[in-house]
Amino acid sequence: MTWPAGRLATPQISGHQGTLDGVRAVAALAVLVFHIGLNAGLVARNVPGGWVVNGGQSGVAIFFVLSGLLLYRPWAHAALGGRDAPDTGGYLLRRALRILPAYWLLVVVVMVTSYRDRLGDVWAWLGTLTLTHIYAPQDWWGSALGPREMGQAWSLAVEAAWYVALPPTAALLARAARGGADLADRARRLLRAVGGYALLSFVFTVAMHVPDYHPAMGVWPPRYAAWFATGMALAVLTVWAKEDPRGAGARFCRTVTGSWGACWLAALSLLVISASPITGPLDLNTIPTLWTSLLHIAVYGLCAAFFVAPVALAPAGHPVMQAVLGNALMRWLGRISYGIFLWQMAIILGWYDLTGRLFNGNLLTDLPLLTAATVLAGAVSYHAVEHPVQRAYRRPRPAARRTAPGRAASGAR
Repeated sequence: MTWPAGRLATPQISGHQGTLDGVRAVAALAVLVFHIGLNAGLVARNVPGGWVVNGGQSGVAIFFVLSGLLLYRPWAHAALGGRDAPDTGGYLLRRALRILPAYWLLVVVVMVTSYRDRLGDVWAWLGTLTLTHIYAPQDWWGSALGPREMGQAWSLAVEAAWYVALPPTAALLARAARGGADLADRARRLLRAVGGYALLSFVFTVAMHVPDYHPAMGVWPPRYAAWFATGMALAVLTVWAKEDPRGAGARFCRTVTGSWGACWLAALSLLVISASPITGPLDLNTIPTLWTSLLHIAVYGLCAAFFVAPVALAPAGHPVMQAVLGNALMRWLGRISYGIFLWQMAIILGWYDLTGRLFNGNLLTDLPLLTAATVLAGAVSYHAVEHPVQRAYRRPRPAARRTAPGRAASGAR
């Protein structure tokens, strides 16, 4: 039976996608569980099965894959000939307004409450406020991650650097798609270029270890290019499928979505593997080897890919995706996930410092308590800071005053 192109299911490539909010919620909660378990001392005290919480680091890979998917998609559409490339200035402004106001509030609170002796340190303020602190670690931080109450912000610094680099990166990738005989040829050329971009992670990881190990480089943006590239490849596939519902790209999307159960089972299996010593030491003091560092990028990236792909490639209204990830609770958690990410370490460490139980916590009591407190902080952040800023930016500007009929407007400038 021949189906009209309009009736073939294709992925959504524009507008808000509630199911991806659910994916974002899973990522935020995974990172939260990891940080609670780590600071409760599950690994440090060798609690049986405690190593599993290390799998929560997969949330970072999921966040990066989502960024690659959603932010690169307009450029992928342009490269494949479906629209104009986004305006770089407008794109950067939207990104800045999305992440900086709430993050700046976190920096101020952390500095005022925990580092009063550093309030006059211009470099401390400059580095943290501009998200460049990961490139010049200070001795008083204790690690390359920055102040411990906002140590998770290293990944936000990586994201911010990737945001800035995306327009020129997309322009370079688009050159690979030029000259393609048709849409399918351009899409394949672009996918190969994105694959080449992903290899940067592995080259950089080798440089991080050879000839000597440089731990600070472990939180620099090039190390995570493969995770962003995974999302970028999904972006290319969604656009290809939308532009050609009968083509190979669309068939691939439908195959992956139809195999969502197998994909998520693979993601779960990889999650367990990623939590094991295969992808690096369980503690934070042992130096990882080159091979475990390479596997860290590969295994966590594959875990995120198998989890996100069925959702990203599914058509709007897919019943399973809607039920599991697009329900009201998951969409709400996804909306406030940035605040959950920002405030978790301050809340977790504040609790353990107050109770004197750092690395000696009780997960049965600490996990629900700290999760509830962090979700509440995320909700306050969203409704008090993030949403008002976004609403103010999107507010339509007053229309220009109309010129009365028959009256010249030559004096207007």
